[in-house]
Amino acid sequence: MKVHFRLEVKDNWPPAWVESLWAVDQGDGTVRLDDIPWFVRGISCGDILAVEPDEEDVRWAGEVVRRSKNCTIRLIVLRGGGTGAARQSVINAFQELGVDGEGTEQFRMVALDVPPTADLTKVQRLLKHGVTKGWWHMEEGCITAEWRAASTS
Repeated sequence: MKVHFRLEVKDNWPPAWVESLWAVDQGDGTVRLDDIPWFVRGISCGDILAVEPDEEDVRWAGEVVRRSKNCTIRLIVLRGGGTGAARQSVINAFQELGVDGEGTEQFRMVALDVPPTADLTKVQRLLKHGVTKGWWHMEEGCITAEWRAASTS
């Protein structure tokens, strides 16, 4: 099933007013997010969210009931012009660190789902290296206290 999020658009970004993400119905008025957010801030794959169906049975995201402890990191890939091969090489590099990712051609983006079991220091080191080298722009869509602690070590 899909759960829908209303987005706040500033300076024409994100490029949509609503993002729809895959989720698994938990049968109690909540869903477990089963997708990496492209634009929604403050949520990650695996989070449990309350949902509010409207009159057309469209499920709109409500508050986060339980956090997954995953982080959402988004990249706009600059290296190689953000081609499919360039995006896939970025995904492959992070997969070696235990991080899942998805790419989209339309915005040359890669969305990363960083689980708490990944070596957060190594992930952050690679992210910073790519920014420094001009390989990508980076946004922290949803981070945890563990992520913040790793960035200071």
